[in-house]
Amino acid sequence: MMRIGHGFDVHAFAKEKGETIRLGGVDIPYEHGLEGHSDADVVLHAVTDALAGAMALGDIGHFFPDTDAQWKNADSGKMLERVVLEARALGYRIKNVDITVLAEAPKIAPYREAMREAIAGSLGCTARRVSVKATTTEGLGFVGRKEGIAAHAVILLMQIDAFSD
Repeated sequence: MMRIGHGFDVHAFAKEKGETIRLGGVDIPYEHGLEGHSDADVVLHAVTDALAGAMALGDIGHFFPDTDAQWKNADSGKMLERVVLEARALGYRIKNVDITVLAEAPKIAPYREAMREAIAGSLGCTARRVSVKATTTEGLGFVGRKEGIAAHAVILLMQIDAFSD
């Protein structure tokens, strides 16, 4: 049996100046970080939502509520790894994940391969199963005004034991 999940996340840029932004588990030089309860990795949050959704287990907030202080400044890669453990316990394996980052800046292309490797590491699969691409919104909306970044993720899971669902 196969299951598909879709995830979406958005974070605003922090008002104060910064030196890096974390996207897809990779620190990228940029003048502003992202606001959020955890490390605000919008890419990994979208992947986590997609994975949880594919298993019909809710969303990232179900596993890691922003009202719980233990998740303050948490590493989103570790959070994703925890949801991967849930998937494995239910007999699911990741077939592939396709991610689209919506951002005017920073440029994603120079970091794409590092992001694929980092995401694959959190998912426990090879980078060949992870696609990362980016687009702008041609100056439109909050992304176009450089107020924040959004990400979509679609994941395909295969259940090894089709009778356990």
